[in-house]
Amino acid sequence: MSSEQAATEGGSSDTPSYELKKFQLKRILNNNTVRKSIALLGTFPDLSSDNPAIVVFEKNAYRESDVATDESETLDKEAPSYFSKDLNVATQFINNIYGSYQVVPRQELCAVKSTVIYPATEKHIQKYSICQKYLINETPDLYEKLTLPYLLSKADQFSLEWVYNILEHKQETERIVFEDKDPETGFVLLPDLKWDGVNVENLYLLGIVHQHNLKSLRDLRGSHLPLLRNLRQSSKDAIQKRYGLNPSQLRMYFHYQPSFYHLHVHINPIRNDAPGIWCEKSHMLDTVINNLELMHDYYQRATLPFVLYEGNKLLDLYEEQSPIRSTIVLSQDKKDDTTPSQQLNDEDSEEDQHQCKRAKLDKTEPNESEIVAPACA
Repeated sequence: MSSEQAATEGGSSDTPSYELKKFQLKRILNNNTVRKSIALLGTFPDLSSDNPAIVVFEKNAYRESDVATDESETLDKEAPSYFSKDLNVATQFINNIYGSYQVVPRQELCAVKSTVIYPATEKHIQKYSICQKYLINETPDLYEKLTLPYLLSKADQFSLEWVYNILEHKQETERIVFEDKDPETGFVLLPDLKWDGVNVENLYLLGIVHQHNLKSLRDLRGSHLPLLRNLRQSSKDAIQKRYGLNPSQLRMYFHYQPSFYHLHVHINPIRNDAPGIWCEKSHMLDTVINNLELMHDYYQRATLPFVLYEGNKLLDLYEEQSPIRSTIVLSQDKKDDTTPSQQLNDEDSEEDQHQCKRAKLDKTEPNESEIVAPACA
């Protein structure tokens, strides 16, 4: 599971309260042509016209078995393949050695993964929208003064009910890949919501610790090394046994800030460009272990960078401390006079600058070079 529940909070993922085909679109939140995904905001009007719903469609990654041919030694005669008599080919043009085609494979290969968040909160909507982003350098003092009080207030945060449902075996027990039940060093390993659970080439797992008092990297100390080492080795062993993946080909990392505040590690193959692997967000598990071996209170001393999105209340708290959205510029007339100046477009108001950019239904699809990075996990 991920930071969002696929159905209503605490409800069974097998019996959702909604029918996906009855979704009514209000607007497009994000159309990412690089990742071949689109995030939609709307409602299920047969249930409620007020409760917002988010629907995400994403093209599935290719599996090696999908392109098998009759000559392939590992070809499963029952498995669907692009190179079969069912492939519908439409030629667009032929020029010398180059050919361009539109192809439609058999139905089994045309499935699209869908994620539904209902009812969605404003924080969910912000997360899946194209928004302005800002890099924060959080010192230990700023963590104690701003971030920690914000976390303890539980304002503007995702509910952890779905996490406790997993740890207490109330939901998703059939999805558990591995579990160590030790209350101090144990964890649950299961698929993230972003993974279809089938295509190993696109594997994405979460390791959620049993300790409830660990929110993020900031809470880790040298005393947690047994937990982290167990999390690393047991996860590698379980993944190799179940999926046949070489442990040396796995990426294991924490997010800071995380999308939900119960310590968990992300695991996916290094050959895949999974969401949230950027240097300003991810911290490799090996590096975290090494830092704590060198200094038991490393994460109480370190300055940690992280990204905040426009609309996040924590961003407003940091803005009150020092300018983030504005830039210091030198006046041409008075070079000694430095004043903060809001960098506004001539056609935009200050209020507009502080709002997430919304993709409109009639907006021309952007080029790949213009695409904003997808929302973090």
